[in-house]
Formats: sequence, C-alpha cells, structure tokens
Amino acid sequence: MVREFARITGDNNPLHLDEEFAKKSIFGKRIAHGMLVASLISKVLGHDFPGAGTVYVSQSLKFRKPVYVNDTVKIRIEVKNKNPERHRLFLSTTVMDYGKDVITGEAEIYLPS
Repeated sequence: MVREFARITGDNNPLHLDEEFAKKSIFGKRIAHGMLVASLISKVLGHDFPGAGTVYVSQSLKFRKPVYVNDTVKIRIEVKNKNPERHRLFLSTTVMDYGKDVITGEAEIYLPS
C-alpha cells in the first residue's frame, strides 16, 4: 500500500520507501504516509459505518505517532452529535496502532436520505 500510495500521489519521501535512509532517521525504519493511514477512516465511513452513500464534509487530523510499514491499525469512530434535519453526523475519529492513538480527529459527514 505504501509503494502504491507513493506512486499515485508522487510523495516519494525516502522515509516511506528507502529502508537504509529510514534507518538513519528518528524513526529507525520506514513509516507509512500519514495521509495513507488517515485515508483508512474513509473506508470505514463509506463502507462499514454508516455505509454506502456517506459524504465527507470535513475532517481534522492530528498525527500523534508514526505508523510503521506492515503495522496493522484499527479505526474507531464515535458519534459525538447529530443534526437529523441537515442529515449530518459529527464524529470523533481515531486510528490506533498497538492500542495507542496514532491519529486523532473529528469529522462531519452527510447521510443520504
């Protein structure tokens, strides 16, 4: 996924692609692109909860810790508020790696009728 994301976006930062370069960095090994990891939130919203037809309105992100290549992350979505008249949900979004929050944020989504 990391190599494909680099190809698609043009973000060829050696921290993501070059093991020797990354070994000399503060991370000690290759890390995944933060935006690649954050984009997994979109998969959850558009497929799992609330599901097909969901439209992203906004998303804030804070990158708290790196995610290393080949790590497995979990996504947590929590409904904080809703506006049924405008078909909106306001969410807390969290990406976790080994039980620690690595990306936190908030999202607003539109729910189709």
